[in-house]
Amino acid sequence: MAKSCDICGKAPTFGRQKSHAHNVSPRRFLPNIQPVKAVVNGTRRKMRACTRCLRSGLVTKAPVRPKTFAKPTT
Repeated sequence: MAKSCDICGKAPTFGRQKSHAHNVSPRRFLPNIQPVKAVVNGTRRKMRACTRCLRSGLVTKAPVRPKTFAKPTT
């Protein structure tokens, strides 16, 4: 799964871990990406959005559709 936001393009960044003994090793900071069903141009679409975009209202969540059941045939 791609760890990037479809709205703002936020992606993993790189940094360093420092231990108490000052040993340094590389690490990745991953964004908090959530799968979301959103309304885009009037249609429902599955996309990945970071929590910052969800909180700030940049994503319009799609309403939950009622489940439809098949009618029994007689």
